[in-house]
Amino acid sequence: MERKIRLTQDEAQNFVNAASKCDFDIDIAYNRYIVDAKSFLGVYGLDFTQVLTVRYGGYNAEFEQVLKSCAIAC
Repeated sequence: MERKIRLTQDEAQNFVNAASKCDFDIDIAYNRYIVDAKSFLGVYGLDFTQVLTVRYGGYNAEFEQVLKSCAIAC
């Protein structure tokens, strides 16, 4: 699946915590940069002014809630 989100610095920790509880791979990207969404340093190094693309291949209710709270209108 693929979702478009925006994160703030304050939301980054919550996002990484939710992603870390998932048993599937999650990538977060913008432009040419792709990082592991379970890495706080990787996520925190992203440009939060950009729309970020999250790609993942599983389902976790808590993670879906976090994505919904960060989602942007497409």
